[in-house]
Amino acid sequence: MRLTVLGGCGAWPASGQACGGYLVERDGFRVLVDPGYATLPRLLEVTTAEEIDAVLVSHGHPDHCADLNPLLRARALGGAHPPALPVYAPAGALDAVLRLDGRMLAGSFAPHDLPPSGGLELGPFRLDTWALPHHVPNAGLRLSGGGKVLAYTGDTGPSDALPDLARDADLLLAEATYPEEVPGEDAPYLSTARQAGRTAAVAGVARLLLTHLWPGTSSDPALAAAAESYRGDLAVASWGVTVDL
Repeated sequence: MRLTVLGGCGAWPASGQACGGYLVERDGFRVLVDPGYATLPRLLEVTTAEEIDAVLVSHGHPDHCADLNPLLRARALGGAHPPALPVYAPAGALDAVLRLDGRMLAGSFAPHDLPPSGGLELGPFRLDTWALPHHVPNAGLRLSGGGKVLAYTGDTGPSDALPDLARDADLLLAEATYPEEVPGEDAPYLSTARQAGRTAAVAGVARLLLTHLWPGTSSDPALAAAAESYRGDLAVASWGVTVDL
């Protein structure tokens, strides 16, 4: 299993960067996770639109799904005529994005609702989901295959479910919008690098990759906050980072 980071900015893409987007591959099967703002040009540097086999979207905020629209345009209008792309997301999460082109994209995708909990088979992967707290319905995702596990939080506030999502994962991709404290009313719905480090330590994950950092901020405070409790392999998600599990 291999993860390639297409972007890791939260909220909007900083200059020269992209919002969250991750390509996960195993046995020639390619899953695009969270095609946020500006991720498609990065994706097209490593593969083609037609070679994506499935899309997973953790939740409906555009920094996690906006580039689904140009991805589907590339497949619908590019001339290769690939089969309908399976797209999995929480119920209703993609309504706004999928309305942008209406009939133009008809037949280019096959929508599927992600269950709030439970699992399904996705090519060579087993996908399990957890409902995690955010401003909108958000699914934590756990992809496993070949004895390897990738866990991804999407955007989430504190939850007792996080250690179960990440348990013994080879890689935890964790939202860490702020280094140490989430301000004010967002505290129940977003996470810090410090919290991500604690989750990784409790869950016994082999590697921790922090993502969704606030645009334009240094990664050093986030890394330091996570390292207070997590002693394993630690880095920040940025364009071009690859992890072979």
